Amino acid sequence: MSKIDLSGYNLAELKGLQFDIEKAIKDRQSGDLKKAREEIQAIAQRLGVSVEALLGGSGGKAAGKAKGGTGVKVEAQYQNPADKSQTWSGRGRQPKFVVNTIENGGTLEDLRIKK
Repeated sequence: MSKIDLSGYNLAELKGLQFDIEKAIKDRQSGDLKKAREEIQAIAQRLGVSVEALLGGSGGKAAGKAKGGTGVKVEAQYQNPADKSQTWSGRGRQPKFVVNTIENGGTLEDLRIKK
């Protein structure tokens, strides 16, 4: 592929090219995704199984999560001192008690469950 000389373009023209390129990328990705879906459906039909059965039997993490799996249970690392029933593993979105503690000058270490 040859390099394109952009030095003769003004800023508006470059921004227009950028817009066109981003649209072309999205269109290409969309087309590639559609083609992949069609190929997966064809394989499932050829095997006589549903797409869900075809993808669900992979044993991968994503398949379990996509089907509503609970994943691996992680032990709580942090606890609300005011309400011991409120805990957090340290993964995912921070619960309100963690956010409030940090906003009020506290640290995660203040909430860590002592073992």
